[in-house]
Amino acid sequence: MKQGWEIKKLGEVCKVIAGQSPEGKFYNDNRNGLPFYQGKKEYGEKYIGVPTTWTTKVTKEAEANDILMSVRAPVGPINFATQKICIGRGLAAIRATKLIDKEFLYSFLLKHESEIVGNTGAVFNSINKSQIEAIEIPLPPLPEQQRIVSILDQAFAAIATAKANAEQNLNNAKELFESYLQLIIENGKLKIESGDWEEKMIMDIGITQTGTTPKTADKANYGDFIPFIKPADIDITGNGEIRYDNDGISEQGLRNGRKMLSGSILMVCIGATIGKVGFVDRDVSCNQQINTLTVKKEFFPKFFYYALSTKGFFEQVMQNAAQATLPIINKGKWEKLTVSYPKSISEQQSIVANLDALSAETKRLEAIYRQKVLDLEELKKSVLQKAFAGQLKIES
Repeated sequence: MKQGWEIKKLGEVCKVIAGQSPEGKFYNDNRNGLPFYQGKKEYGEKYIGVPTTWTTKVTKEAEANDILMSVRAPVGPINFATQKICIGRGLAAIRATKLIDKEFLYSFLLKHESEIVGNTGAVFNSINKSQIEAIEIPLPPLPEQQRIVSILDQAFAAIATAKANAEQNLNNAKELFESYLQLIIENGKLKIESGDWEEKMIMDIGITQTGTTPKTADKANYGDFIPFIKPADIDITGNGEIRYDNDGISEQGLRNGRKMLSGSILMVCIGATIGKVGFVDRDVSCNQQINTLTVKKEFFPKFFYYALSTKGFFEQVMQNAAQATLPIINKGKWEKLTVSYPKSISEQQSIVANLDALSAETKRLEAIYRQKVLDLEELKKSVLQKAFAGQLKIES
């Protein structure tokens, strides 16, 4: 540890307030009383978000600039309070005294957010007031704390800018592909009058099916004979890929289910991910939340995967979906939706080749930008590590 630094327990330099929840009968959403926070649900990047609940009976209070720590799984995440609030059992407030800069304290707790452990080395499922007070912190003199905070602020601002740029580049890469795909299909529709393209219902392009689930009570239905696809297995990276190794069914299960041939297009037909599309490169079966299209031999299958992936087709899906608790489109309506395509199979193949090449380049760029985001997160951790090891260069 750097000369002049001390090891202090948080209880020596902070006041810790353990949360306590009022009875539910005192809660309201009419802004009566104090804002009430039960846990980290409303956490923001650094400051706690807008309250959704208030309480007319106040048990434990936190003040503006108190650090709020989640004390029940997950233990450790922190945010600043922005006003006087009531805190429930899922939170504790840590209030800096004059001995410690609150931003220095926040940075220390941020560094240890996922590292708060008990005496045995086990990560806590919950942590109490005395355990928080016992956390040890390396503490330089107050002026040096403030200089460290200034350096961290500059470093984190630069990292945040770089991260935002990487994330924007990631979004741009995705949007480039989607825009190009949409342009091809929209331009194709304009060619229908010339006779080069035509438009048909899904049911006229191939065999349509809705998946089904073999009886789960009969364990003999399940095995590794053929992949059994569910919505969560479709489009797992945003590029139509299918996860084949999640679940499978047996030969008996397939007899009690439905088979979709290699080259089929799968689309989720219910719920929050309705319209999500995938393309299978092997025979599969799937559950009843998925509609499928196996195109006729006179068509090039993957062209129709791309056609069904467009925003225009998704809009058709949503316009025809029943809006109950969850949106749903049944096979009868889905197979009557229309898609435009070039009559020439060679043109279908050419379009797919171009889209595949652009998709591969998009994936390459996405991988680069995702890695940049991860690297920046690691850089942030490294800077924090140096800060509390006394290794940051402090300008006098």
